[in-house]
Amino acid sequence: MGRRLLLALIASALLTGGAAWFAGRPEISTAAWAAGTAVVLASLITEIAISLGKREFGLDIIAALAMAGALLLGEYLTGSIVALMFTGGQALEEFAQRRARRELTALLDRAPRTAMRFAEGQWEEVPVGALAAGNCILVRAGEVVAVDGNVEDGNVAVIDESALTGEALPVRRRSGEPVLSGTTNAGDAFQMTASHTAAESTYAAIARLVEAARAAKAPMARLADRYALVFLAITLLLAGGAWAVSGEAIRALAVLVVATPCPLILAVPVAIISGVSRCAGKGVLVKGGGALEMLANTKTVLLDKTGTITDGRAGLIDARCRGDLDPIEVLRLAASLDQGSHHVIARALVAAARERGLELSTPSASRETAGAGVTGCVEGHEIAVGGWDFVSARVEASGFSREIREWIARDGFVAVLVAVDRSLAGAFLLADEVRPEAGSVLRHLREAGARRIVLATGDRAEMAEILASFLHVDSVMAELTPEDKTRIVEAEKAAGRPVMMVGDGVNDAPALAAADIGVAMSARGAAASSEAADVVILVDRLDRLVSAIRIARRSHRIALQSVYAGMGLSIAGMIAAALGYLAPVQGALLQELIDVVAILNALRALAGPVQGWRKRPRLPHAELLRLEEEHRDLIDVVDEIRHTAERVGHLPGPEFRRQLADLDVLLRQRLLQHERQDDEELYPKLRGSTDTPDALAGMSRTHMEMRRRVHSLASLRKAVGEDGPSPAQRYEIQRLLHGLEAITRLHFAQEQEIYRMLEDG
Repeated sequence: MGRRLLLALIASALLTGGAAWFAGRPEISTAAWAAGTAVVLASLITEIAISLGKREFGLDIIAALAMAGALLLGEYLTGSIVALMFTGGQALEEFAQRRARRELTALLDRAPRTAMRFAEGQWEEVPVGALAAGNCILVRAGEVVAVDGNVEDGNVAVIDESALTGEALPVRRRSGEPVLSGTTNAGDAFQMTASHTAAESTYAAIARLVEAARAAKAPMARLADRYALVFLAITLLLAGGAWAVSGEAIRALAVLVVATPCPLILAVPVAIISGVSRCAGKGVLVKGGGALEMLANTKTVLLDKTGTITDGRAGLIDARCRGDLDPIEVLRLAASLDQGSHHVIARALVAAARERGLELSTPSASRETAGAGVTGCVEGHEIAVGGWDFVSARVEASGFSREIREWIARDGFVAVLVAVDRSLAGAFLLADEVRPEAGSVLRHLREAGARRIVLATGDRAEMAEILASFLHVDSVMAELTPEDKTRIVEAEKAAGRPVMMVGDGVNDAPALAAADIGVAMSARGAAASSEAADVVILVDRLDRLVSAIRIARRSHRIALQSVYAGMGLSIAGMIAAALGYLAPVQGALLQELIDVVAILNALRALAGPVQGWRKRPRLPHAELLRLEEEHRDLIDVVDEIRHTAERVGHLPGPEFRRQLADLDVLLRQRLLQHERQDDEELYPKLRGSTDTPDALAGMSRTHMEMRRRVHSLASLRKAVGEDGPSPAQRYEIQRLLHGLEAITRLHFAQEQEIYRMLEDG
């Protein structure tokens, strides 16, 4: 407010003096200009004294010298222009910073103040600070969720997570699924059970991180202060030299005016804060300019495994069931029983069933043996779900059970067995899968300047080696304790290269704090890692790290461009002034133009880079989410290819033909139809926005192979005689189906990586 008042005062003084001058009253004009300059100078001297008391030094002293010199030499118009230029520059910087901080400030402004809590038989509106874990809360339509919690039974929530994660489309949360504070209810009112207090919830932690980001001062700003010392010396040398050689003090004043205020003190913070703001818009919270600068200069990257390189959750990888049972139905029964369990594997099985759109039934008489398994009744069937020891004790030994025991004996997987009515029905393999974007992230990290990438994990050595066998990393370190990770970080730092640590768990927090730049994957990670980190990725996507690094490098580059260009133009103007080619008033106007150009250039960091003539195809974020959802909707089709391949090995002739005919209809109506739409609608649109018309030719070629295999399957089915398939025909069809499944899964993964690479923004 004080700065805006000073700007208004000096502007009024300048206009009043100008009007008096045109009216032929020079005594009034000089008095107005001198008074306005004196007020701004007094305020500036006070600020300089306070800064020096804090051991902070900047270029404001040049502005003070210029205004004081103008008053002493009677150049009152020049002094008022310098004063207007200085206060206007501060106002412009303040505006630019407000514009750059918009996404960060929006997070804090949206914080809810009250919530509806159910207590003593009625709903009451209470302050969010009064909420406790276990409280029943009503979230009305359009409200911001006040605390972390879970959707209550019988409720469905439609949640807009864009404020926290940048995800454009609302997501649906069903009974028991988590809802994060700070998200918005985009559907009907729903009830939830609080899992944390407001102070312990996601939104409060993010707000604390935002406050830290707003309060932090960038090392680049301190670098600007170091430039300021050199620039001040050059300014005083040129001003003193011009005065000494010419004997005209007015030339020294002109030099001081051209040097006031240097774009160095304006452009650097604007560019840095713009980069921080743009990262926030991508779902990456950077704790201030210092973290942004270090992000741009990282040379060594240490990556945790679980939750960072991998998804961090168990996913359904494979299934094998008795020949007379449908694997999808076995999954539905097992997931129905597991709904009542809080075990992580049980939740993973339920999630796999829901991903496939299965309708789960309510179990009865459920009994859980902690860490072993669950028994109960589902739709009149006696079901047991759990590990080998738990389920095998409840069924009779058979050839199928021995086959399953051999099938599940492999490293890196968790096996879940299912018994139906005291008979082994089948088994499911679950594993923590590598993130689909992991490979491209590592490539982009190297392109961004990372010279060394290390996989550092607390997992077993053999698991880490398996992962490293197909990921391009320079070193693998396994079976690490939190102390071990910290020691590795310190050892890498000792090599003299800036070190980045990326992790998500509590055990990563010490290493995150020790690294030059700590990056926390906090979408499902621990609060401790978020608090210890310098950068927090709010979206459950590792590729946002690459986006943040690119933004940081560009912001750093733009800041330096503004500094060098501004200083160069200022020094050129100072030399011209020292030689007598610029009067003080002309120098003041020139420097104002230089400052505006430097700040406008710094504001470029708010936007993405200009693509130029060679356009790159861009995929809107909402379109990306839609395409990924289409792939998830086709999971059951890909699963059915595998299940059919297993069943056809022993089905009788009529059933063999029927199941292949059903699969043929499924493939043509859903899978091939989806791929045809990609070829006819999506791919042409992406190709049309680039100068590389055949950029997606490899994907279209895969579509051709998928269609060829579906046609071959139909031909083989028609060739089966009335007596049923021969062993050779069964083998050929199984081989064809296994190949089709592998091609389809690989194709979906490739498409997903391409789509994320082309994501807009």
